[in-house]
Amino acid sequence: MAQNVEKVNCLIIGSGPAGYTAAIYAARANMKPVLYQGMQPGGQLTTTNEVENFPGYPNGITGPEMMIELQKQAQRFDADIRDGWVTKVDFSGGIHKVWINETTEIHCETVIISTGASAKYLGLDSEQKYLKLGGGVSACAVCDGFFYRNQEVVIVGAGDSACEEAHYLSKLCKKVTMLVRRDEFRASKIMADRVKHTENIEILFNTETDEVLGDGQVVTGVRVFNNKTNEKHEIPATGFFVAIGHKPNTNIFKEYLELDETGYIINKPGTSKTNVAGVFVSGDAADHVYRQAITAAGTGCMAALDAERYLAAKDSTFEVSTSTYN
Repeated sequence: MAQNVEKVNCLIIGSGPAGYTAAIYAARANMKPVLYQGMQPGGQLTTTNEVENFPGYPNGITGPEMMIELQKQAQRFDADIRDGWVTKVDFSGGIHKVWINETTEIHCETVIISTGASAKYLGLDSEQKYLKLGGGVSACAVCDGFFYRNQEVVIVGAGDSACEEAHYLSKLCKKVTMLVRRDEFRASKIMADRVKHTENIEILFNTETDEVLGDGQVVTGVRVFNNKTNEKHEIPATGFFVAIGHKPNTNIFKEYLELDETGYIINKPGTSKTNVAGVFVSGDAADHVYRQAITAAGTGCMAALDAERYLAAKDSTFEVSTSTYN
């Protein structure tokens, strides 16, 4: 049972580029936003060693540093940034109810969901080791492929996304070895044919990862095995890409919000609006196509603007701030 009840104009659930951008815009519009950072403050970008494709950083920046700067920028405009995570919601009434850490109940005029999506990994100890070290394991070829130009890499996956990422890597890397667990692709024929006919992509069917090899700091290769013969061999590589899908962090909302078959929140086209009035979504919780920091930030801006207009329409005493657009 909640011990405290708090009323807020705008609650932002989750951090990362989407959540912090929403907080910046909402705070500048005098919406007095409250943001709970969630289980992973700063989101997925905190596991990214180098960010070189976000505008405004000509020399690049690390993911954690970028998140610290975004948080400071939101706090500069008096956004209330808090530790904690959502444990329950109730969007059935006019006032949206959200419970934090099962102790604080918040009644919200508007809610912006920025909970993101988590990349699926194989779960190997060696994979997680080099992922945490930032030494050669990645779940985003578009984000990190540039660092492996003219090098040899391995990618795991068999769907459309895996084929698309393998083809992207083939334009940058000397060689791409693609590991497919079954004896065929799950991808559409056109995507499968594209990688099959790309000269520097080698496809190994019925092949799984046994261990990601390295020198303790960076990846140096991958040991794989054929799941038909159990034969093992090593593949030299400096990068190991995992493309087996993402899981949106949206399960807590499924009773009230429309989700697609994989759990992504469905927004009304061209907006951040969900099927519940006053509840908006930004970032990777709804985006299964682009999944970039810059697109997440853009939808965070959209969500704050949509929330501001919602409040203005609901209460004529709440004026839309022209500073939001400057």
